[in-house]
Amino acid sequence: MNRFLTGLLVVVVALAGAFYYFSEPDIARSVLEAKYATPPSQFLMLPDGARAHVRDQGSRGGPVLVLVHGSNASLFTWEPWAKRLGDQFRVVSIDMPGHGLTGAVPNHDYSQEGMVRFVKEVTDKLGLAKFAIAGNSMGGGVAARFAEEYPANVSQLILVDAGGMPGKGGDRIPLAFRLARVPILNQILLHITPRSLVTEGLNDAIVHKEIIDDRMIDTYWDFARMQGTRQATMERFGLNWDDAVRKHIADIKAPTLILWGAQDHLIPVEVAQEFHSAIPGSKLIVYPATGHIPQEEVADQSAADVRAFLAGR
Repeated sequence: MNRFLTGLLVVVVALAGAFYYFSEPDIARSVLEAKYATPPSQFLMLPDGARAHVRDQGSRGGPVLVLVHGSNASLFTWEPWAKRLGDQFRVVSIDMPGHGLTGAVPNHDYSQEGMVRFVKEVTDKLGLAKFAIAGNSMGGGVAARFAEEYPANVSQLILVDAGGMPGKGGDRIPLAFRLARVPILNQILLHITPRSLVTEGLNDAIVHKEIIDDRMIDTYWDFARMQGTRQATMERFGLNWDDAVRKHIADIKAPTLILWGAQDHLIPVEVAQEFHSAIPGSKLIVYPATGHIPQEEVADQSAADVRAFLAGR
């Protein structure tokens, strides 16, 4: 018995030591704001106490384009479009609840409906009455649902490798996403978030590997470890996002552009065809040899397609 207890103690001590060695503390918001909240970043206080990080740039008098990023990303994924479209359009990108420099929100609402309300509160705060809205991945589902619920506010809808249309899953889901959905095991991610998980996830999502650099990896890694974000991520992955987009897709009346990477391993291109079939009059463009984030992988071409669409060409 003594030998058993001694062995058990050794195992416990070893596990505790490994946990201490590999665990990474949260990064304070103030540290990351000093690093990333450069002009034109601003923070908006919303009615429920959330502090939304927004970048409002480009032509102040031009048509407005609101951009909603995907799961575990941030508004910085839209910078390639902001640089290419800002000469003609006012480009507003938003860090969603539990992401980027917005981070955890007081009401802990990380549901799709909660994110739709969040976008409405941000756009109301900015005084935006009519605008085009684009969303990538998770943000695509949010943008589609926003167009369903607030048609009077949406001039055009752009879906980029969008979520919200449940169906065939991807064949290369990042390990971090899979771990986040496993009870008990996912609690480890509250304390241990290795940089390698970020690298693996980006490599799974992106076909154009040349855009993956240390700066991109570190940006994702930093925001994943911001104070409160890991808990918010666990809460979000614990939700069962409903099928509201599909159920109400006939309510989308705005002209719709669908952009997709032909080699998206997270949300396969078959889903693009589902959106295209379900939204009358929509236009579909599929980019060959491109993955999950065309706004970064084929920035020139995707931005040009958006410009033409918004101009009615």
